[in-house]
Order: sequence, then C-alpha cells, then structure tokens
Amino acid sequence: MGYFDVPEVEYTRYSNRQLAAVPLAVLAVALLVLSGSFLVYGTPVQLGMDFAGGAELTVQTTSSEEEIQNAFDVEPDSIQAVQAPGVENQYTVQFAGIEDSEAIQALTEQAETNLEADGDASVVQQESTASPAFAEQTQQTALLGLAVAFLGMSVIAFVLFRTFVPSVAIVASAFSDIVIPLAFMSIVGIQLSLGTVAALLMLIGYSVDSDILLNNHILRREGDFFESTHRAMQTGITMTVTSMMAMLVMGVTAYLFGVELLASIGIILFVGLAADLMNTYMLNLSMLRWYKFHGVSR
Repeated sequence: MGYFDVPEVEYTRYSNRQLAAVPLAVLAVALLVLSGSFLVYGTPVQLGMDFAGGAELTVQTTSSEEEIQNAFDVEPDSIQAVQAPGVENQYTVQFAGIEDSEAIQALTEQAETNLEADGDASVVQQESTASPAFAEQTQQTALLGLAVAFLGMSVIAFVLFRTFVPSVAIVASAFSDIVIPLAFMSIVGIQLSLGTVAALLMLIGYSVDSDILLNNHILRREGDFFESTHRAMQTGITMTVTSMMAMLVMGVTAYLFGVELLASIGIILFVGLAADLMNTYMLNLSMLRWYKFHGVSR
C-alpha cells in the first residue's frame, strides 16, 4: 500500500486571524453568489426536474448532442445518452418546469422536424415526469432531510465535546463545506436534484469525520498542540485526498461515458472535499488554537 507523506505545516508563522481569513473570505464569496442567484432566478441553485417538474423526451437520432441542443425553441436542461444493452443513438432530453400537454407536443414536433435531416429522428417516448406540485413536495422533503442531517451533526458535536468553541468550530466548518459546493453548482450550472442532494448529505458526513478527528487529537490525546495537529493531519489529509482522487476519477469517467448525474456527484464531492481541507485545517484549527491557549482558563 502506498504512503502519503503529509508535510508538517509551521502554524506558528500565522495568527488565528490569518488562518481564519481565507476560509471566511471564500465562504463570504459563496454566500454572495447564492444570494445573487436567488435575487436573479428566484433560487440559490438551479432546480432540476426532481424539484421543478417538467417534461422528458426520449429521442432516437444520429444527431450530435449539440444538434439536439439547438433543435428546440426551449433550451433543454439535460441531454443524456441512454446507456442500455442493445440501445444505440437514443437520448433522454429533459425540460424543467414544462408540464402543459400542448407545450410537450410542440417539443415533440420540433424534435421530429429539426432532427430529421437524415430521415432518422423519432421520439420514442414522451412524458411529463413530474408535476410542479409533486416536485415542490419532493423539494421540501429533500431540504428537510438536509436540515435534519445538519441538525443531527450539530447535536453530535455538542454531545461529544460539551464545550462551545470546539463544537461551533465543527458546525461552522460543516456549514461552509455545504455552502461552497452549492455556490460552485450555481456558477457552473449543475442542477439541484435528488442525486446532488445525496452528494451534499455525503459531504456532511465527510466534514464531521475530519473535524471530529482533528478535535479529538487536540483535545483528548496527550502531546503538544502542534504535534497533535500533525498526527491528525497525517490521517485526515490522507483520507480526504484519497477520497478526492476517487471522486475526480469517477466524475471524469462518468462524463466521458455520458452519465451526467454521476459526473455531477463526482465533481460536487471533489469541490466539497477540497473545501473541507481548507475549513478543517485553517478555520477549525484557528478556533481550536484560540480555545486551547486563550479560552480554556479564561
């Protein structure tokens, strides 16, 4: 098995304010991005069909994805190649927010007209996959799940350490670990769906794992503060970087094979884990150092 050598960071060169400044600045930018998206579009992150409702067409054509993209008056929210044995040249085209039967029929006619240059285009299946009312209920359920997971994580942090600053450090890091990937999704146009919500739930777990590891080494194990920090980093950074590489490989592979959801999950987890490295070993650590040297007996 390979060994990942984690260099020892000279934290004494930086004040607590300097350490916390970078992650807090990134968090502030992420919040500004989400706020701007909310003001312009009505939602912090673009909603997928799971949460907005809409129509879905399955198209049989030898046209390219770019040609399919340009075949409709309404820009598709997603175009995915159908991956199934014996199925070739089929694409699933999704239009979020469209449920009217006349609008769906118009999209069907556009597909058959604009993609029939070689006489090969046909709509294999058309359907309205989710009504806005059902999608809104699904959205509320997913957001409730995220809120319950975050609240549960916060309770566990306070139960484990039973002190304010270390527990708040874990909660603050986890909050930033969620907000930064959400802002990234808003910038690059990754939609919020049941699949991407699952990725965000996984990030809560990753965040708690790395933060509790750091807190436990510093507060409950013997040794100097910086020695304990380095021991925690050897384990925590190795785990996180390994997971990042796995998610990056999954995302790139899924993208090459046209599996859009897996590609989105992979890149969200990669960005979230990178944010977790920053928040754990800069924001969380700065709060722990203040608590250890200034807050415990003051």
